[in-house]
Amino acid sequence: RLPFELTAGQREVLDVISVDLESTRPMNRMLQGEVGSGKTIVSVLAMLQMIDAGYQCALLAPTEVLAAQHARSVRDTLGTLAMAGELGADDRATAVALLTGSMTAAQKRQVREEVASGRAGIVIGTHALLQEAVEFECLGMVVVDEQHRFGVEQRDTLRAKAPEGLTPHLLVMTATPI
Repeated sequence: RLPFELTAGQREVLDVISVDLESTRPMNRMLQGEVGSGKTIVSVLAMLQMIDAGYQCALLAPTEVLAAQHARSVRDTLGTLAMAGELGADDRATAVALLTGSMTAAQKRQVREEVASGRAGIVIGTHALLQEAVEFECLGMVVVDEQHRFGVEQRDTLRAKAPEGLTPHLLVMTATPI
């Protein structure tokens, strides 16, 4: 359904990640590439694999602007597959939720309910995702954009929101060579 062809490099990376996601061991990978190289689409396709397996995914971004951009981009790319619970949604659709610090208390509460119930399969947000009040039904994968802007403890805090006994896969993305 993508409106473009994946590059050979994107397909190759996605194949490697896909094998990791099928493993019983949690993936822990860094995806490095220039701005505009397609890291985000690779991460979205990986998240869809996890959603198809019955899990939720979180995408952590360092700023509200970037989080909102990711949410808009994911919804636009997935189209009816991102419209679960809405009229015209695909039968296999999931909901894409956005959670940021500047949202009203009522908006945050609504998003937290969608996340806790599992209705939101892809949850995109800022540091707001790390708050104690945010609970996932079945978190299976964490994607961290601009990973150098987050600490190890912050990534671990988000991964710890998975059900007891489950360690989510981790994909960190960066355009900055480490």
